[in-house]
Amino acid sequence: MSSQPRTKTDPWDTIVVGGGVAGLSAALLVARSRRRVLVIDSGAPRNRFAAHMHGVLGNDGKPPLDFVQQGRKELASYGVEFLSGSAIDVTEIASLAGTVGESDAGIEVKLASGHSFRARTLIVASGVKDTLPAVPGLAERWGKSVFHCPFCDGWEVAEQRIGVLATSPVSLHQVEMLRQWSNQVNFFAFGAGPLDEAALHRLRARGIAVIDSEVNAVLGQEPAISAVRTEDGQEIEFDAIFTMGTLTPHDGFLAGLDLEREDLPFGLGSFLQVDATGKTSHPRIWAVGNVVNPMTNVPQSIGAGATTGPAVAGFLIQEDYARITAQQ
Repeated sequence: MSSQPRTKTDPWDTIVVGGGVAGLSAALLVARSRRRVLVIDSGAPRNRFAAHMHGVLGNDGKPPLDFVQQGRKELASYGVEFLSGSAIDVTEIASLAGTVGESDAGIEVKLASGHSFRARTLIVASGVKDTLPAVPGLAERWGKSVFHCPFCDGWEVAEQRIGVLATSPVSLHQVEMLRQWSNQVNFFAFGAGPLDEAALHRLRARGIAVIDSEVNAVLGQEPAISAVRTEDGQEIEFDAIFTMGTLTPHDGFLAGLDLEREDLPFGLGSFLQVDATGKTSHPRIWAVGNVVNPMTNVPQSIGAGATTGPAVAGFLIQEDYARITAQQ
């Protein structure tokens, strides 16, 4: 990926902030409509901790970073350019000369490096950060023997000893799901909040042990797990742990635009509000992937990008028509 930015006054049709699968999928369709696209990426995709990805048709078991690299090669064949960097601010521009169609307005993206880039449209695909519970030994095993998605990693730990470390009421759904993959499931329920008798009955009826004591350490030779130690001194043997972190979208660089947001269900947090095409409350900005929906997996993110890309391309086409007809 290039580290040599173009001149500040060289505008693009579309800038994509985030080079994961959602951003690349959107960029591909914009580029195929014969538009100039720049992808700016910090090089830290959410699934970088995993050695393999699963549930991706035709690519099951492929290393996620290899998958992204192949996507970048494909985009480069359409003239898409790539730049290493982190966006820190986005502002509106009243006049943006130099693009196809001579756009009257646009977006400027400022990077931590101090460089700035201008475009007629912006696609935000910068992802989300998982902040795991502060349990010693947990973060070091993330993506290796500590997971969050049963459909992504459940098959690989089927019939093994699984512990579910609750962090919110959503964890109750997570542990109920995981019983499908193993009959050796324990639920560390402290972080889930109070469980009523109906919930406890459902779990116990399926043979899921409910443990109220907090986990204060994950044990074993990394990256494997041998056991967890609880606050009351127990050491319980496990092969894998499932949990959920606090989710923080990487969208702070948009704060100055005051875009509309929404609180997602189940206490997942505040995220950018978008329509079915990924369009935000700003007419020139779209957002796609985990930055707007932290529950989307790789195939869903690809599909979302494949919806957003044509929407952006269509916007550019219609803007060109409007400008040209106004001049006649």
